[in-house]
Amino acid sequence: MRNEDSSVQATFNGIARRYDLMNRLMTLNSHARWCKEVARAATARPGHSYLDLATGTGVIARCIRAERPSGAIIGADFSESMLDVARQIEGNSGIEWQFADAHELPFEDNAFDAVTHGYLLRNVSDLDQVLNEQFRVLKPGGVVAALESSPPRGILAPFIRTGMKIVIPTLGTLIGRDRPAYQYLVDSTLGFLTPQKLRLKFEEAGFQNIHVTSKFMGTNMIWTARKPG
Repeated sequence: MRNEDSSVQATFNGIARRYDLMNRLMTLNSHARWCKEVARAATARPGHSYLDLATGTGVIARCIRAERPSGAIIGADFSESMLDVARQIEGNSGIEWQFADAHELPFEDNAFDAVTHGYLLRNVSDLDQVLNEQFRVLKPGGVVAALESSPPRGILAPFIRTGMKIVIPTLGTLIGRDRPAYQYLVDSTLGFLTPQKLRLKFEEAGFQNIHVTSKFMGTNMIWTARKPG
């Protein structure tokens, strides 16, 4: 594991217990709704096998379970602390929780009908490798559906950036009890790729039918893309 990946892993291990609460506060209670949208996109076509990467506390995995009660679902993360929290939440019937590094997935080729993730891509050290791995484990015709943050754009961007730099670390201090971790979340969002550049990354990995829907004044995006077949 690269040093930068180890640092990210330690960050998420440290905030696992308050992660869901902070997501609700930072998105004004929109996070759960966006996760449901990701799950619906992943299950829109017939399928049985689903992989939720960067599953965290398992919000998207449980949304998939609601959409596909008989589906085979794996919730994978490289934070054992996040997985420990996920295992303790109700609604986990039939979900397999597994430690995995998104850069090197321990799954067969063409194994899943859909791959989902929330806030994964901004936190990886090799984005191309991570997307290539998702492409590899998807069945032909399979889809990736993802919730991802995005640097703000447009006329309001300077004000949104300033608000993020002040509000999120403050919440991280008062509620998350880990200001550096939430300062990292701000920095990783503001420093991430624009939607145009991220679209190119999906295309370079081989995905087609790439769609993106803007949320929360453009600071969050729901992505869908399909593996040809």
